[in-house]
Amino acid sequence: MNLKSIIREVQDFPKVGINFKDVTTLLQDGAAYRHAIDECAKLIEDLEYDVIVGPEARGFLIGAPLAYAKTKPFVLVRKPGKLPSETITFEYELEYGTDSLQIHKDAILPGQKVLITDDLLATGGTVAAIVKMVESLGGEVVGLLFLMELDFLEGRSKIGDYRFESLIHYGAE
Repeated sequence: MNLKSIIREVQDFPKVGINFKDVTTLLQDGAAYRHAIDECAKLIEDLEYDVIVGPEARGFLIGAPLAYAKTKPFVLVRKPGKLPSETITFEYELEYGTDSLQIHKDAILPGQKVLITDDLLATGGTVAAIVKMVESLGGEVVGLLFLMELDFLEGRSKIGDYRFESLIHYGAE
C-alpha cells in the first residue's frame, strides 16, 4: 500500500514555506491506518521496551495503538497545563517557532526501557525534548519510531545516537 499517496500535503501551512504532511487523510482510511500501524510495529519487532511515550496530539495516533497491540503502557506528553499531577517541563524549538511539553514526574520509572513514538520527525526539537524528559526521570530511551520523516531537515543529527525507525521518508522537495 502506498501510504505517501494517502497523506495529504498542504502548501504554506502553518506558515509560508512549510509543506505540511496532513496525516488526517490517512486516519480517514481505516485500512490504510491499520496498515501503517502494523508496518510501524514490524519496524520494532526486535526491540525490547517497557513503555511507549508519545507527544500530544499526533504522537498519540501512533503510540496508543502500538501500546494496545503490544500490551504496553502508554505515557502521554502534553502541552503545559493539561496533565493533572506533578510534571516536568521542557521548552523546545520547532521548524516554525517554539513550544513546551510536560510529562508526569511519576510516568517513567528509573531503569525503564522507553520507546518514543510520533507521527513526524522534522527538525527533531520535539523528540529531543522528550528524550531529555525521559532520561531526566531515569528512563532509558531504546528507540524512536516515526510514521514519517523529513530526511532533508536532518532531525536525527540533532538528537543523538539512538535507534531511529521511520516508515515513510520524504527527501528534498
